[in-house]
Amino acid sequence: MGFFSIFKKKKKDNKALEKANKYRLGMEKTRNGLLNKLKGLFQSYDDITEELFDDLTDIFIMADIGVETTLDFIEELKEDERVEGIHTPEELHPIIVDKMFELYLKNEIVDTSLNLKEDDLSVLLFVGVNGVGKTTTIAKIAHRLIDEGKKVLLAAGDTFRAGAIDQLKVWGERLGIEVVTRPEGSDPSSVIFDAIKVAKEKKYDVLLCDTAGRLQNKTNLMKELEKMNKVIQKEVPDGPHETLLVIDATTGQNGLSQAEAFKEITNVTGVVLTKLDGTSKGGIVLAIRDRYNLPIKFIGLGEKMDDLEYFDLEDYIYGLFGEEDV
Repeated sequence: MGFFSIFKKKKKDNKALEKANKYRLGMEKTRNGLLNKLKGLFQSYDDITEELFDDLTDIFIMADIGVETTLDFIEELKEDERVEGIHTPEELHPIIVDKMFELYLKNEIVDTSLNLKEDDLSVLLFVGVNGVGKTTTIAKIAHRLIDEGKKVLLAAGDTFRAGAIDQLKVWGERLGIEVVTRPEGSDPSSVIFDAIKVAKEKKYDVLLCDTAGRLQNKTNLMKELEKMNKVIQKEVPDGPHETLLVIDATTGQNGLSQAEAFKEITNVTGVVLTKLDGTSKGGIVLAIRDRYNLPIKFIGLGEKMDDLEYFDLEDYIYGLFGEEDV
């Protein structure tokens, strides 16, 4: 039995349904664009032809699944033995869903949960270019962790962008949590050092660290992140426990370039994809996973504090296709 059949038959409890519906609502732009194009394509062909696969390629590239990922996907779709036994384009639909699951999973278990210590301090670094919503993302994850019973501390490690420190301080006030800061222009690593000291003294569970996003000068940024990592590892030997890359889903292929660049300069452990609700090209999830072997940890499905959701592959596919469509 393929993923499609399991997915369609799987029963969800109320909480799971609520989360799945949030995905579905948040991914409405992508789903409407993708499904309308797929339905139009399937209706325009009577047989499974090479031209149909060419048009399918164009649709997936337009959904930001990426050129390389799409070409590989289409080739694997053609070679799937199930395709030989079908006669109408509509019969491709469940096979496409199955192949999307396979594309993300890559025959391995993908851990999308945060790597948090049970009884000790966990340190999470957030990286990403300016303007992707990094500081707001930190606040939303802090909010979620607080709801989960964690004692959370913030470190304003982006000491170069004007207003970054004040922005994080405002979020700290709204959430009622402490923010460790130094004056603008200070050494970012000194902020992290101070924050770890405070976290240990006051027995915090999780430290969330903002960082600069000056990707135009990769050498300086790499040195800066290396220094931060050394400071963390000296004070918390097994840290940082996550280095999360924040990407704005609406930037499309530019987001893939950011993933490639940050993978070159630091040890990215996962991706937070913001503003997925604001794009019709939500296929970037599959492209990031396929091209850079990075798990998606969170996706942003709205503006509210609780609209940043842990990534769930089933709910993502549900968001792409919708229950009545699968």
